[in-house]
Amino acid sequence: MLQTLAISGYRSLHDVVLPMGELTVITGENGSGKSNLYKSLRLITAAAEGNIIRALAYEGGLPSTLWAGPENISSAMKQGTRPIQGGPRKAPVRLKLGFAADPYSYLIELGMPVPAPRSLFNLDPVIKRECLFVGNAWRQAAMLIDRKGPLLRRRTNRQWETVSEHLPEHEALFAQAGDPTSVPEVFSLLHSIQSWRFYDDFRTDREAPARRNWPATRTPVLASDGRDLAAALQTIREIGDERALNNAINDAFPGSALVIESIDDGKLELTFQQPGLLRTLKLSEWSDGTLQYVMLVAALLTPRPPPLLVLNEPESSLHPDLLPALARLIKNVSNETQVWVITHANRLVNALSEFETTESLHLVKSYGQTGVHGLHDLDVPMWRWP
Repeated sequence: MLQTLAISGYRSLHDVVLPMGELTVITGENGSGKSNLYKSLRLITAAAEGNIIRALAYEGGLPSTLWAGPENISSAMKQGTRPIQGGPRKAPVRLKLGFAADPYSYLIELGMPVPAPRSLFNLDPVIKRECLFVGNAWRQAAMLIDRKGPLLRRRTNRQWETVSEHLPEHEALFAQAGDPTSVPEVFSLLHSIQSWRFYDDFRTDREAPARRNWPATRTPVLASDGRDLAAALQTIREIGDERALNNAINDAFPGSALVIESIDDGKLELTFQQPGLLRTLKLSEWSDGTLQYVMLVAALLTPRPPPLLVLNEPESSLHPDLLPALARLIKNVSNETQVWVITHANRLVNALSEFETTESLHLVKSYGQTGVHGLHDLDVPMWRWP
């Protein structure tokens, strides 16, 4: 389980260290930094997938994603007696991402390259440092893997051995994880990060992929756009928790049930049975809110639970009366899978905050920097950058 998330130098996240629980709820006003927090977590997965440089390029490149304010905001700047302005930098410009978890923690630092003559890629960031360590904060004695520029080393029996001296500066150390016998720690962490799951782009319009019938095959993990919804639900029925599925539907729509039938060409048809109706409702007849809720149910009740599941604004299209049922489902799932919920919906926040295991973080922005309302120094998890 992730216990701490740390970000430095990414957009409004000038220097943020956040606690993470079994169920973490992120809320805040528009522009407070919720999207930046979500994107920073996606960047860590991009590192594991080998495309963090490309992911940053799609955001406008490293210069566009770096913290745009001064290195330090002094008390005089906050009091208004001095204008907010930059000065001579004391540290190199870096984008830093990291997390503390059990059993392995990880951090990565990116910076600008030394310009190469005749190269057209001098705006591509390079990886300056990566560390894989144990414990809740980096320290020299806790490191298992250390990467500085092209040099990648691994500690074995208190001795450092060189894994590679020519690691490409645009590739994360996970590129060396192809052999689990040479760097098993990296291989284990790679598998964990690649198993994280994100849902933030469910479409519910009339042309939504989820409203179409697709070829049927066992689907333990719902696609990010929900296109294989019927197959995912049937997979839950056959190898997952069918009782939890039925309860989740009945909790939101009392007396209702999902009906899944095989039709021509090996496809599945998903319909909705409601009390008082003489026929079931086809997907084309479902409201946007009904479709959104059922897709969330399929995502949450996956028979292959990930170590981390992130829902970004799951309340989209949902009627407020459905939010308590969604909160109960999320809470039940968080007993087995770590769940992050980023939301604007106060009713969902209030429902989730009633559970003892919920870590509630309300983001605020001050002087351009994202912070957490009410998070005092004693509540901030221990963290240290190299």
